[in-house]
Amino acid sequence: MSSTGSTTFHAPLAWIDGRWQRDVLMRAGADGHWRELIAGQPAPLDTVRLSGPVLPSLVDAHSHAFQRAFAGLAEQRDSDSDDFWSWRDRMYGVALRVTPDQLKTIATQLYTELLAGGYTQVCEFHYLHHREDGSPYEDELAMAWALAEAAQQSGIGLTLLPVLYAHAGFAQPGLRDTQRRFRTDAAWVWRACERINAAGLPRVRAGVAVHSLRAAHAQDIRALQALVGDADVPVHVHVAEQQQEVKDCVAATGKRPIEALADHGLDARWQLVHATHSTREEIARVADSGAGVVICPGTEANLGDGLADLECWLGAGVPMTVGSDSQVTRGWVEELRWLEYGQRLGQQRRNVAAQPGRQPSSAARLFEACVAGSANAAGLASWGLRAGARADFLVLDTSASGLAGLPDGALLDGVVFASQGTPWREVYVGGHRRATDDAALRERYIETMSALWR
Repeated sequence: MSSTGSTTFHAPLAWIDGRWQRDVLMRAGADGHWRELIAGQPAPLDTVRLSGPVLPSLVDAHSHAFQRAFAGLAEQRDSDSDDFWSWRDRMYGVALRVTPDQLKTIATQLYTELLAGGYTQVCEFHYLHHREDGSPYEDELAMAWALAEAAQQSGIGLTLLPVLYAHAGFAQPGLRDTQRRFRTDAAWVWRACERINAAGLPRVRAGVAVHSLRAAHAQDIRALQALVGDADVPVHVHVAEQQQEVKDCVAATGKRPIEALADHGLDARWQLVHATHSTREEIARVADSGAGVVICPGTEANLGDGLADLECWLGAGVPMTVGSDSQVTRGWVEELRWLEYGQRLGQQRRNVAAQPGRQPSSAARLFEACVAGSANAAGLASWGLRAGARADFLVLDTSASGLAGLPDGALLDGVVFASQGTPWREVYVGGHRRATDDAALRERYIETMSALWR
């Protein structure tokens, strides 16, 4: 500890620069960011001695918080077919009912669960804006402030991404009535971004998002790009999630979705969410632009979306992150596990993400890719166990299921491919330990669910 407000931690083992390093001294400043991390150092007397190996946390790069209230409620089929589009129509049931107070409770529960899942920053792809009848709240950002309050209460970092959502489809001039709470234009989205950033809330910042090419047509995207200009904010977009979306885009524009999006001009601020149905040529264009990709394996499996071309995305060097999306999974361990397992099932071979001779561990390669992609996805200057990044980290429980008895070099493999439950003892955000369970909050959440689904 220090009288200047800084805190010094000592880890017996810490994952720094893509490998385990021993006896690491980690000094966090009063501002909650790392000042220095030095390996091979004994622990001074005034040090906080951590009880296990330390991993950097990850950014949850794609979340729809309100969908936490729908997780588990679309797992029965009562017609001949069930796909993303039928799931979406049922999901609108909660979207049309939830209030700002309910959203705050749902999001606080979710964000606490995300902390338990090893995420310490969440990118909220936020399109649930207006009253149940589609009219604006007295403060048009009432729902956004509910999310910000939830983040403040839970202690997680938040990147709020108000969404441009203007059309029901490629050939539609407007929205369906069931989408009335989502209606925005470029001016609304940019005004929301500016107001959220001007509020100066701790660990809360804003960027912008485009729902999809079907929901924001070329003129909408150009209008938003003109308003954003050179501002240093992240720009997220759903793209090429569904085969039907690809077919509709080709029919409407003559181009595949990622190709059409790239024609608008991508750069490192852009994050392509899902990008499941891509060609190698499209991936090469994304790589050349510096944009990132956000894969959500749990949700993509749940919705039957398909498998991303993981090897091509990794091989092209495109910055990568994962997201909880529809909230059927809420931890990065399961996302990385299924990111690799999906490839194994599809290709009938093992350790698809590994690079023999360079990075033989699939877990390490995927984890490092996500650490490297996290800062840009969240609109932050840096991320991980490095000077200047926020002092966020996880303390592993080496007695946990899947980790007990493993040699140090296999710990990350054990976390991703052998662990059950939560493999860490503690979660820190900005140098402060955060609670990952709250009984009173859980009771409020249960009451909210009862009111929604009574």
